[in-house]
Amino acid sequence: MSPHRKPRHRRDRFAGSAVALLASLLLAGCMSLAPEYERPAAPVAAAFPADPSGAGRPASEIEWQSFFVDERLKRLIAIALQHNRDLRTAVLAIERSRALLQGQRADAFPTVNAIVAGQREPGVNGNQTSLYTAGLGVTAWELDFFGRIRSQSDVALARFYASEEARKAAQIALIGDVANLHLTLLADDELLDTTRRTLVTREDSYRLTKLKFDNGASSEVDMRQAESLLEGARVVLAQQLRRRAQDENALVLLIGQPLPGDLPTALPLAGQGMYAQLPAGLPSELLERRPDIRQAERLLMASNANIGAARAAFWPRITLTGTAGVASNELAGLFNNGNFAWTFMPQLVLPIFDAGRNQANLQVAQVDRDIAQAQYEKAIQAAFREVADALAGRATLDEQLRAQQAQAAAEEARSRLADLRYRSGASSYFDVLDVQRELFVAQQLVVQTRLLHAQNQVTLYKVLGGGWKEPEGTVR
Repeated sequence: MSPHRKPRHRRDRFAGSAVALLASLLLAGCMSLAPEYERPAAPVAAAFPADPSGAGRPASEIEWQSFFVDERLKRLIAIALQHNRDLRTAVLAIERSRALLQGQRADAFPTVNAIVAGQREPGVNGNQTSLYTAGLGVTAWELDFFGRIRSQSDVALARFYASEEARKAAQIALIGDVANLHLTLLADDELLDTTRRTLVTREDSYRLTKLKFDNGASSEVDMRQAESLLEGARVVLAQQLRRRAQDENALVLLIGQPLPGDLPTALPLAGQGMYAQLPAGLPSELLERRPDIRQAERLLMASNANIGAARAAFWPRITLTGTAGVASNELAGLFNNGNFAWTFMPQLVLPIFDAGRNQANLQVAQVDRDIAQAQYEKAIQAAFREVADALAGRATLDEQLRAQQAQAAAEEARSRLADLRYRSGASSYFDVLDVQRELFVAQQLVVQTRLLHAQNQVTLYKVLGGGWKEPEGTVR
């Protein structure tokens, strides 16, 4: 009998052993040395400091297409979601995490390879002996008795989910940034309009004062003061033109392409029409509504599962290597006259001495878990602070804008009266110039406060988790 030919009853025993090993593997799949995950308590107060919560849909359930009403802004957001490179990177990170997860899960299954090998060695009396084999082989298939592979798969799965949450968080940030830059550009345009009107007024005042000076009806001090205010307005105009160009450049970077020429006409800053009263809810609800918090929790779960893999390294590792196929002393007759041959080599490796490597790896995994927990708790605290700040803005900016507009109206009336008094000789030209300067400042503050008011609405929508949800049927 050929040394490679095995009796039938021995092959039957081998098949039975393989079935037993497979059953052991299935049972071992239920074991894990990872600590049971428990969500840490939220390190924030039970309610927001200024919480005018009311009825209404939570921000996380309001699609951005419904929150914003400015068609120009909605078009810009749609372009940014398609072309922004940071968001594209976040989407590709999901694909990378999915591939890593698939590769990690593949470790739980045997890798079967086709093997063709030849061997020639010197024999007795100078003769050479040859052996050719062909078949299928499994190399170092680990039986996951202690959950090492399962824990590593759990780590990859948690990181995959974290990458999905990171993509949602990136979308929320992008939508908020585009909206705020759009509002900033509207404010830039209003400030430019105010400055140009002020510049026309100061040019008229300067011409009138210079005419009076040339005819001896006014002092050089009055003329120089009017000239100074005129040049000051030109300085502000140059600054605002530069700022608007830079803001537009920033918007172009966000949307990932030049501004299209067919964009709809924008609504005025005061007519953006966003939701005025988004319900804040409770801080505990942010844990489910904010993708960045869910991302931090997924990374915490990954670190927790990694402890299981580190613990499993202290236990024996059992691997199976085997081949099955045909063997022959002649290559030409390998597949015709070859004999059935197989090998089976189980291996058990028990760590005895590793100079503390496994213990160090376990400590690293535990510290990584503690770091991930601290980062998760910090994400909650940062979200709490952001919502509290936005709520504080909502509670005060309405009144600030009303008062700022009233002050600008008062300054405008005061300017008219000062001009009448000057023309009637009841006051000096210094009073007129002083009032014009304060009116210009008040008009600028109205625009800036209106911008803060609109941006605070966007910020509140963003920090409450709004912006990642798409209408049903949307494909990205």
